[in-house]
Amino acid sequence: MRPRDALFPEIEPRASGILPLDGLHAMYWEECGNPHGIPAVFLHGGPGAGSVAGHRRFFDPGAYRIVVYDQRGAGRSTPLGELRDNTTPHLIEDLEKLRRHLRIERWLVFGGSWGSTLALAYAEAYPERCLGLVLRGIFLCRRSEIDWFLYGLRTLFPEVWEKFAGFLPPQERGDLLASYYRRLTHPDPQVHMAAARAWSVYEGSCSTLLPSPETVAYFAGDVVCLGLARIEAHYFLNDIFLPQNSLLDNAGRLAGIPGIIVQGRYDIVCPLVTAHELAAAWPCACYRIVHDAGHSVWEPGILSALIEATQSFARTGAFGGVSRG
Repeated sequence: MRPRDALFPEIEPRASGILPLDGLHAMYWEECGNPHGIPAVFLHGGPGAGSVAGHRRFFDPGAYRIVVYDQRGAGRSTPLGELRDNTTPHLIEDLEKLRRHLRIERWLVFGGSWGSTLALAYAEAYPERCLGLVLRGIFLCRRSEIDWFLYGLRTLFPEVWEKFAGFLPPQERGDLLASYYRRLTHPDPQVHMAAARAWSVYEGSCSTLLPSPETVAYFAGDVVCLGLARIEAHYFLNDIFLPQNSLLDNAGRLAGIPGIIVQGRYDIVCPLVTAHELAAAWPCACYRIVHDAGHSVWEPGILSALIEATQSFARTGAFGGVSRG
């Protein structure tokens, strides 16, 4: 099991910028590592959580040209938390625009949680642009998964769920998503920030196998909680702007793309059954269940499997060093 400090060394960007997307949105991006290495792009979670410096460290900087960016409305992209013109098809085209801007022909796409959702949607739209996929904590954003997040977590985290639901007055608890969305989109910062923090802390509190105050504190930060809660609620309310089950229905488009699925056995936010279904629909992918981990990318077993995956790909262009099952 690798501790978190066994990630690749800290590294600073050698290039960064703001890429205009349309008349409203602009997207932050950065590059580090070997400019002549294997291009790899990191897709952060949420939607809306934004990227952090640690995301650069899943890749050997001597082997990879590492691209990290903040999706529209998230992190250092502007406007923060903006919902207008913010849909999954927009995010897919943003990623293509960034690829062309950086003059990259094909790249390795790495994403966890919502990042896995976007990576799959992108790969199914542009399979010819993907060298491979590294996916973690699989989330297909089906109605059953959204309902699990909103209500099912009560089964294992009842005290956390009661705080989440209890943030709302009793008359608003019949539809948690609609009630939170009204507050998250309220113009008064005192209203929307309080709701954003309650939503985001709920998610952070359920994301690790063992209690992690550091994880909860990160989710409670102003930028993270506003982008995460507002954009998540927006996407959930609109079924992520894709047809139901489209990611599984179109999994055949992944044929020929090397891939690995890394999934924590005790992932409560994105339960293992979803990864299991994706693995069945994408039989050429390696499938790694980490038996002592939950959802967070920073848990030792998850972290170790992901580093092993990027190292394997750097050596062989595949994930042969990581067994299925």
